[in-house]
Amino acid sequence: MNTSHALGFNCWIVPPLPFSVSISTAAKPSLRVRTTRDSSYSTSSSAETGSSSNTLSVSQDRKLLSLLQQRKTDEAWVLYAQCAHLPNSTCLSRLVAQLSHLNSGEGLSKAQSIIQRLQRERQLHRLDANSLGLLAVAAAKGGRLFYALSILKSMLNSGYLPNVKAWSAVASRLAASGDDGPLEAIKLFESVTRRVQVFVDVDMVKDSMPDTGAYNAVLNACANLGDVRKFCQLFDGMSYFNCVPDAWTYNVMIKLCARIGRKDLLVFILETIIVKDIDFCVTTLHSMVAAYVGFGDLETAEKLVQALREGRRDLCRILRESNCINGEELGNADSSVFQKLLPNSTDLGEPPELPQAFSPDSRMYTTLMKGYVNAGRVSDTVRMLEAMRCEDDSASHPDHVAYTTVISAFVKSGSMDNARQVLTEMSMNSVPANVITYNILLKGYCQQLQIDQAEDLLREMNDKAGIEPDVVSYNTLIDGCILADDSAGALTYFNEMRSRGIAPTKVSYTTLMKAFASSGQPKLANRVFDEMLKDPRVKVDLVAWNMLVEGYCKLGLVEEAKNVIQSMKDHGVYPNVATYGSLANGISVARKPGEALILWKEIKERCGFLIEEECSSSSSSFPPMKPDEGLLDTLADICVRAAFFRKALEIVACMEEHGIPPNKTKYKRIYVEMHSRMFTSKHASRARQDRRRERKRAAEAFKFWLGLPNSYYEGTEWEPDSEDEDQQE
Repeated sequence: MNTSHALGFNCWIVPPLPFSVSISTAAKPSLRVRTTRDSSYSTSSSAETGSSSNTLSVSQDRKLLSLLQQRKTDEAWVLYAQCAHLPNSTCLSRLVAQLSHLNSGEGLSKAQSIIQRLQRERQLHRLDANSLGLLAVAAAKGGRLFYALSILKSMLNSGYLPNVKAWSAVASRLAASGDDGPLEAIKLFESVTRRVQVFVDVDMVKDSMPDTGAYNAVLNACANLGDVRKFCQLFDGMSYFNCVPDAWTYNVMIKLCARIGRKDLLVFILETIIVKDIDFCVTTLHSMVAAYVGFGDLETAEKLVQALREGRRDLCRILRESNCINGEELGNADSSVFQKLLPNSTDLGEPPELPQAFSPDSRMYTTLMKGYVNAGRVSDTVRMLEAMRCEDDSASHPDHVAYTTVISAFVKSGSMDNARQVLTEMSMNSVPANVITYNILLKGYCQQLQIDQAEDLLREMNDKAGIEPDVVSYNTLIDGCILADDSAGALTYFNEMRSRGIAPTKVSYTTLMKAFASSGQPKLANRVFDEMLKDPRVKVDLVAWNMLVEGYCKLGLVEEAKNVIQSMKDHGVYPNVATYGSLANGISVARKPGEALILWKEIKERCGFLIEEECSSSSSSFPPMKPDEGLLDTLADICVRAAFFRKALEIVACMEEHGIPPNKTKYKRIYVEMHSRMFTSKHASRARQDRRRERKRAAEAFKFWLGLPNSYYEGTEWEPDSEDEDQQE
């Protein structure tokens, strides 16, 4: 059973005695419990009712509370909006809790407006921990993860301890998100547990203590990061809070092994679940099949499914034999850690059997079908669908996920007509398609530049099937417009998406930026980027910055690109190889070789190619970087064309140091075409000839490296000195 909480808060949504937990700053921890029953109706409390003579405020509060107790949340909101005064703590807490529990965008916005009002009036302390926790969960479910995280952080900083159901639900969603979500989930877990451990009397904080579901959430974050040692550390700490690993805990461990490439350990996880007599569920078998499919080991995945079809229970024996056949062995940097997690991986005994026979269901078949799709085995995917139809067990019959997988196989192979036939077959078999099914079809049409058919499908999806397009639908159409070189169409879909109330994602913004950058409109791309910066739901990452830099560099607008890079650094984002590669291409387009010398100096510092005395303080704080062939080749090309032979030789040396073979043939051609008659003038003045001497020596050294005729070194070995090329003529 999945013990990651299903968010069933009915038992504590609006408790009769809501309370808040406050940690004092004294050396000895203490707990202050404030009940609203004692303070909500007291007319003598100036903090709640202002004055005992203000009977109108008290009457409105009583009416508001009555509406909330009758679950008339909408009417209660209208009354709250009409109140000139701030209602008491009980009313505010219950109103925020019930608005949050509506699980709607409108309810969340109204709850947020109450929070904003309390923040303005410095009255946020009026809310109890439960209402704030519910708001955090509602925000997380609504996709506003970092807003939810900010609520929990604010609670912790103010001395509130959120209920474990609230903070673990947010941690669970953070762990499954992209960007820094898994890291933030780990930080949140550690922040709560650190505060809980301060208390000697655990009964005072028992509602906030982590349970197995909370541990599963943070372990999932470690698995998504591939952080084995952190996973082991947290797994060992479960006993401190009397948490016992369950089947879902070990399912997460299966994911970790899949993430770090330890296929050999999967069988030992299955054996551990059986030996420890943990309640076994078919989800573990789903995870096993998915792991082998992810490794591309379809043969073992097929053996598992076939064994289950035959009612066999000796899966562990089958998997051990598969390890021996494939030569899977223990022994890498994480072996000692896994020996702690899985002692049976080194102490091999008789493989245990499953507690009972399990039959494969549609999800297991579909997982195997996805492996066929990834391997390009379309015919096997279709045969699997036909076999599922013939199964006696209705749980094995194809569902919408199975049909969608077949559609994906046809789309991937470019057979859009067959994909549409499968969609028709779904309707005939009363298997309803969902938005994912239509999104895959949309992607197929867009990849084949059939934008008109994609538009027709969007209308059919909305009008006939009654399925509302989501942000992925519009992102796909925007990307299709880019492939068709239609930036205006991309903007139209972006605006239509927002008019429907669909919030753009990071992909939406970067895809639209790509449309404008590709069509030579970097200023419009910059405007989209500015909108992205203002959107609190979206975290601007390196991809977005690089997209903007590339847009300017394609037109040779080097100064604008450099300004973007400087702004990137100011925001704490470090340029990477792609950033420098775009800038180098922009310098080449703009024909500004002097800029290449400045760029090369910064790259040398990032690559550790400079001696300590040459490093500047501005770039030395940046993390190290490994250059790629495209970046160094572009810089070398610029330097050779501009006759900066010293720098060209430095770049070539850097390429060889990093195992990148220089394109000597190309550089030889450039030299012969552009510089073969250099330094041949007999009419230059003596001073001019002296200034050329060092450059000529560098040119002769470069010719020697190219294998062209040269005057060699006249008895001394030449080495490039540290003088910058741009200081020479």
